[in-house]
Amino acid sequence: MEQDLREMFNKEREGQKFTIKNGHEERFLEKLQQSMPEHKRRSWAWFKIAASIVVVLSIGFGYMFLNGNNGIENTVVDSNNDQENIKQTEFTFGDLSPDLKKVENYYVANINLELAKLEVSPDTKGLIDSFMEQLNNLNLEYKTLNTELKELGPNDQTITALIENLQLRLQLLQKLKRKLNELKLSKNEQINENSI
Repeated sequence: MEQDLREMFNKEREGQKFTIKNGHEERFLEKLQQSMPEHKRRSWAWFKIAASIVVVLSIGFGYMFLNGNNGIENTVVDSNNDQENIKQTEFTFGDLSPDLKKVENYYVANINLELAKLEVSPDTKGLIDSFMEQLNNLNLEYKTLNTELKELGPNDQTITALIENLQLRLQLLQKLKRKLNELKLSKNEQINENSI
């Protein structure tokens, strides 16, 4: 009575031969076609297209509102009046990668913020003008590097030089801000000494 179950099942399998009836495959495919009509696939295709358009538009609007300048035009210190021609030929970091565009936007925004904070008075006009001249030279160098980037293509040296140029401009404006604060403090001290 002790039989191996594997042997028992193997003997039973050998004894039974299963065969598929003729025409079984055709009947199966016919029933499959009847249960899945084609018109449903088309309706899903339209939903997929509409959903993808909605996603693309929402990403575009989100990017425009979150990263856009909200109608505020950036101003760059420049002695040239050909701003429109320069903007058309300028090759920016955004043409290379979104990450580099973020770096450029960060520095440009901070530079513009520092420029907006400057308080020009007759006493500080000479100091501010000398710093603006240096800033203008850095701006011209930046444009030269931009044209080099456009002509020669992206390379590490040019990209690094462009980023360093932006950093130098920001540092220059921060240095100007410190000098103006020092000048303001020294005037306040003189006024206090004279009033005592």
